[in-house]
Amino acid sequence: MSSGDPHLRLEAFEGKFDVKEFVGAVSEKLIAQSKAHAGPFDPKPFIQSFETAVDRLISVRKDVQAKTEQMEKSVRVGEREYSKKMAELNRGFEAVGQSFTGMENRMNEVGRTAIRVGEQLESVHQQRQRAQAAYDLIDYYNQFSRNDTTQIDALKKEGKAGRRQVAVLLRRLNIVAKDVDLPIAEKTRENIDKYCEKFEKDMLHLFDRAYRKGDPKMMHHCAQTLLDFNGGTSCVQVYVNQHDFFINRVRETNRADDAQLWDTLPDPDAAPPTTEPGLTELFQEIRTTVGQEAQIVQAVFPNPPYVMQVFLQRVFAQSIQQHMEQLVNAGAAISDLAFLRILQMIHHQTTLLVEDLKGYELPSTGPKPAAGETDFQRSLTGSSAPSTTAASVTTMLETAMEELFVPYLEANRYIERESKNLMELYASFLTTFTRYHARVQKGGKSSMFDRVVNQLSATAATTSTSGTSTTSAAAAAAILRYGGLGANKEQEKEEPIREEDGQLNINVAEIMLRWHAEAVGRCVELSATNDAPKHAFALLRVLAAAIGSAYVELSLDTAQAKLETYDGKTEPNLTALDLLYEADLICHLWQQYVNMAILPLASSSVTIRREMTVFNNQTVSRIEGAANQITQKLADSIVTWLAGLLTKQKRTDFKPRNDDLSFARVNTEPCEACCEVLEKVRDAAKATLSGKNLEVFLTEIGVAFHSLLLDHLRKFPVSATGGLMLAKDLKSYQDTVATFGILALHERFEFIRQLGNVFLVRPDILKSYITEGYLGRIDSTLLRPYLAQRSDWGQAEKGFNDSTGEDGASEVKGLRDRFGMGRLSMIMKDLEPLNLRDHMPVAMPTLSERFSGLSMPSRAAFGGVAGA
Repeated sequence: MSSGDPHLRLEAFEGKFDVKEFVGAVSEKLIAQSKAHAGPFDPKPFIQSFETAVDRLISVRKDVQAKTEQMEKSVRVGEREYSKKMAELNRGFEAVGQSFTGMENRMNEVGRTAIRVGEQLESVHQQRQRAQAAYDLIDYYNQFSRNDTTQIDALKKEGKAGRRQVAVLLRRLNIVAKDVDLPIAEKTRENIDKYCEKFEKDMLHLFDRAYRKGDPKMMHHCAQTLLDFNGGTSCVQVYVNQHDFFINRVRETNRADDAQLWDTLPDPDAAPPTTEPGLTELFQEIRTTVGQEAQIVQAVFPNPPYVMQVFLQRVFAQSIQQHMEQLVNAGAAISDLAFLRILQMIHHQTTLLVEDLKGYELPSTGPKPAAGETDFQRSLTGSSAPSTTAASVTTMLETAMEELFVPYLEANRYIERESKNLMELYASFLTTFTRYHARVQKGGKSSMFDRVVNQLSATAATTSTSGTSTTSAAAAAAILRYGGLGANKEQEKEEPIREEDGQLNINVAEIMLRWHAEAVGRCVELSATNDAPKHAFALLRVLAAAIGSAYVELSLDTAQAKLETYDGKTEPNLTALDLLYEADLICHLWQQYVNMAILPLASSSVTIRREMTVFNNQTVSRIEGAANQITQKLADSIVTWLAGLLTKQKRTDFKPRNDDLSFARVNTEPCEACCEVLEKVRDAAKATLSGKNLEVFLTEIGVAFHSLLLDHLRKFPVSATGGLMLAKDLKSYQDTVATFGILALHERFEFIRQLGNVFLVRPDILKSYITEGYLGRIDSTLLRPYLAQRSDWGQAEKGFNDSTGEDGASEVKGLRDRFGMGRLSMIMKDLEPLNLRDHMPVAMPTLSERFSGLSMPSRAAFGGVAGA
């Protein structure tokens, strides 16, 4: 390989270098030659070639090292020269910086000197101005003391600048005249006042002419001159009073413009109005006019914010208030609901108008007086009179709107009217319902209805500590009045009543809650933030009096009265369960509404929130107590009817004659009747009750019927064939009660079935049978009244007594000691540990159950009535 091979040159190593490619390129020709000559591989050419390449690479490396050393020497020389140049430049920059610093210090000294000179010149100038102003004031004062106005008249005729100077002079003279105490001071003051009055009239006349001609420049001059003279209040009043918007703007409310609005306004089921044509037209005109006037005011007056406030105050005090009074009076003439809806509509529309008008917050362009400057100093220095100021247009608008609604919202006027409206709506809505229950209970021996009336009457007679009737009292009074429950209720017309008129209906409750929600919405919008919890509580009391006392409680009391008059001669009516179902649905809906809509409104007041919760829970507790009484009395009626059905059992049903074909029957008639009643009770209970309430109610019925059967089996003799009939009856009872799905009842009726089998077993195995199963837990002596009903007991008794001699007695005693029982009734306690009569349903929802944020005393309850 020659030294001129391109692969061994320095340029080959300057770019990307790959060892494998380099070796391949160097040995490429040798590989081709080796392949071309057949025979064994000869490595010598490869060794020679690579030795030559290595020698060449060593030579290249030496050349590269030499070049590298030479370049490093050159770089070091260059760096030394660069460092010297940078040091020289830094010294030059430092010298320039020092020069600039010295120049800046000298300029600062000159500047401070100039400032001191300027301050002195300004002070001298101000003193000169004061002296000149004092001289002019004294000169003009002396002229007015001589009643000479020639000079000031000439100044006034010099045009706009002259009139402004006259305005400033007159303002100063007015101030000075009040402080001068000379013999001629009174006459001079009168002359100055007369001239000031004439000057103001002339400027107002000039402003009026410019206003009529549409000359904004002259109007601005007059406004500025009068501002310098006396604050410009009179100019602003002229501008506002002569505005076309306030001239002949008497609007009349015409119901024909929107007859549908006024026809649906008193209808509580109709949607509240959102607009009124006249009000919409007025507010749109106000928006347009204010938008135009904002531009004019900025161009004409030097104090635009004040002028805009005066203009807007006039808009609210005249235009809006007049139209509002007409609308409100028209609504009040219809009904309280119409009045409240109109008031809310106006409040909402006015709020939107105010938000739009807040965008016209104009900046003040007038000069501001120096801090601590007195009127006399301003009179000498020539500064303008301070313009009439106010907080801001935004503050003025909020105040104007508040004053607009004060006659209707102050004190308790609004909430009293809102409560009165709800009371009358509810009372009118429940009139038919209330009269139904009044007539159903009229003349009855029960005093339930009288108790409700007395409760409402007592509530209506209560007053608050301030001497005014509370909302609950007013609600009760309205219900008494509209429901015809007062002292003259015996004089009501005997109109026909229907059963459905007195039934609870979830749709009625929804309507009442919808009306109440509308009232709450108005309350939130119209009430002050601090009054919202108190007003919400007042509306809650109205709702509780209507939907609680006058609707749900009244219906429950009527049902209780009917159950109390039950005589056991007819099958009990299970519609009371349907009533409980509806009452539970209504209470769940009612409480959900209270939790979501009413309680959050009292979040800002812990005291009212607690009172709300306690009041609500007390109301629901009364309803819950009435529901519990109804459930208990219904259970008693069912048990009484079952007992009556069992008395129809014939004495020969379980001791038929051998040729009696009645044995072919599946069950006796009393058994079929009792099972039918139990099935009806089961179906009705499962359709209306749920959860623990359903379990307790069916358990109460099952336990009571079990006790009836225990007494029933002691009364009838049973033959061998009759025992089969009795077993069929007991199996039917057991199967029917098993459909209740109550575990405790399964055990009780299994005991009844085993007790019935004592009439089927042979006498010789009777002893062993009564010591097994549930019967083995009973003292055998307690089973004797049942065993004595066996038709063969006369023969079996001797063997039974013999077999239960001393050994038997000791065995029985051992059993009795083992189970700790001496009476048959003890098995009931063993099978059912609960005293069910003390734990009847029904439990209604309360705030403490629904709202975990308050720590309320819990009541013993089983949960909701139905799966609402």
